[in-house]
Amino acid sequence: MAEDGEEKLLATVQHIVQTLGSSDTMTEDILKVFSNYDGRLSLDKLYAARAAAAAAASGGGGGGAGRIGGEHSMPASPPPAAAAAAVSAAGARPPVTSMERTVRTLDRQISQFVAMDRLIWADSADADAFLEAVDDLIGTVQELDAAGTNRALLDRADELLSRCMARLEDEFRALIERPDDAAPVVPGGFGSDGSDEEDDFGGGDGYGDEPIPIAKPVTDYDVVIDALSPGSIANVHQIAKRMVDAGFGRECAEAYAEARRSFVDESVARLGIRPRTAEEVHASPWEELEFDIARWIPAFNMVFCILIPSERRLCDRVFDDLAPFGDLAFIAAVRTQALQLISFGDAISSSSRAPERLFRVVDMYEAVRDSLPDLDPVFSDPYSATLRAEVSTMCNTLGSSIKGIFMELENLIRRDPARVAAPGGGIHPITRYVMNYLRAACGSRQTLEEVMEGDLGANGGAPVAVDPDRPTSSLAVHIAWIMDVLHKNLDTKSKIYRDPSLASIFLLNNGKYIIQKVNDSELGVLLGDEWIKQMTTRVRRWSVDYQRTTWGKVTTVLQTGSPGIGGLPAKAMLQKLRMFNTYFEEIFATQSEWVIADEQLRVDIRAAVEDSVMPVYASLIAKSKSSPETGRDLYIKYTPEDVVARIHHLFEGAVK
Repeated sequence: MAEDGEEKLLATVQHIVQTLGSSDTMTEDILKVFSNYDGRLSLDKLYAARAAAAAAASGGGGGGAGRIGGEHSMPASPPPAAAAAAVSAAGARPPVTSMERTVRTLDRQISQFVAMDRLIWADSADADAFLEAVDDLIGTVQELDAAGTNRALLDRADELLSRCMARLEDEFRALIERPDDAAPVVPGGFGSDGSDEEDDFGGGDGYGDEPIPIAKPVTDYDVVIDALSPGSIANVHQIAKRMVDAGFGRECAEAYAEARRSFVDESVARLGIRPRTAEEVHASPWEELEFDIARWIPAFNMVFCILIPSERRLCDRVFDDLAPFGDLAFIAAVRTQALQLISFGDAISSSSRAPERLFRVVDMYEAVRDSLPDLDPVFSDPYSATLRAEVSTMCNTLGSSIKGIFMELENLIRRDPARVAAPGGGIHPITRYVMNYLRAACGSRQTLEEVMEGDLGANGGAPVAVDPDRPTSSLAVHIAWIMDVLHKNLDTKSKIYRDPSLASIFLLNNGKYIIQKVNDSELGVLLGDEWIKQMTTRVRRWSVDYQRTTWGKVTTVLQTGSPGIGGLPAKAMLQKLRMFNTYFEEIFATQSEWVIADEQLRVDIRAAVEDSVMPVYASLIAKSKSSPETGRDLYIKYTPEDVVARIHHLFEGAVK
């Protein structure tokens, strides 16, 4: 009797299910209600009875009963015997397992979320429920895969998982790109150390509505941008964790990189940096490249010292404990713009090495060199280590370019033609250019020493120590060599002058100028005291050469012999006066237009002339006046005072 009662109950339930179960979802709900209502109606028994009834109907014995969810007329209730037969026939079709029911339930739950036309994370309750369903689905798939007994169900679960991951990826991307669209989240334990909430450098969820002011001028690069608030980071981390657990870690990393790459690209664009090929750089005029370099240096500092470290920090927090997908996402997000900046530096390194480019290249080198130590923790993983190596390589190529520019300076001096003389024996433009160039270059002495000492990479990116009292460093030797090349060039140029005296004045002017520039800069330290002494000796020798070639014949004419050997005939004295007048007038007419640029040197040369000429001239005048020979006044055209006055007007070409 108990069995008959149970059979009748099962038959009644089947009738109700067939009548009301217009869909698979409704059928499952009805069966669950009955299983909860009566202990005799377990889900296994109900599903078995339902399967048997369906089998009987398909065999023609069901009296025209329709499929679940069909639109046929309601069948009559089967007799108890038929219900019993249906139960006993359940073996003809496998019963619905609990795993199948789980997959169906998850399908129903997840499909509701996947079909939403709004952000799931706009409602925190929906987000929590969705994540819970995702966790259940991931566990179910793993269990089915481990069992390996129901491939069809596993395929169905995998298909559901793929749809679920696609929606999670959309949510993930939206939360990164539009964090304000999500429901407010109070940060929990993840990513909250008490300091994040005080960092208001940039925009993002919880930090205002404006985008991060990347283009704002920055002088302190020791800052970090938080593009997302701790709450937003917690949200995307939870999504990333599920995607990685489900085997979609690479897709998650790609979605992250795509979302953040647009931010990085926009940030670099705001800095005024535009992509340029090496060919375009090489073909551009230097004035244009100077402008580009002036933008490149702060852009490089901003990207490699602020933007990329900030992206690394954000990536590490989003993919916390989800290696290696955080590393993959990070390098994919920043690599394009990083390589764009590196390629410009490489193009500058391989372009023309004209000397005027030195200072901008040094600025680039210093920016890259200073960033290297801080890049080690940023590019520490195997995926981004190559990018760190490329930055280091660029630094070395810029250093090689600096060396090449110094070599080109030597070539420029050698090629400077010796066709046109400096007017009045003044300072030659090549002397001014080279000395001012080297003097300015010494403003970057630390960097130049570092470059000249060797490969930066061999020292791990650390600056080379500079001994301020070491005139034998590579830079000092190089500059001394340049000075030697300059000296030889000037010596060649001095031979343009037909007048040896003017050649001596030319060398005097340029030598004195060189000494001045060396003494009032770090060139003096690099070249050393011995070099300065040698150069000073050369200047004295050129002064003596001038005195000899210009005034030697004058002082020789003025000589009257030894006082004790008898007096000079009056006629001879008059002849000497006449010759002196001729020489002196020629010298004054010519050399008053010559140039001695340095005022003290001009005074010293005049004084030397006066000391050599005036004693013998005064002596000759005195002797001629004591001579009884008539007509001497005709030959004394200049009093000693007149001669001194004219000497003091020599070399005023520059003053005039």
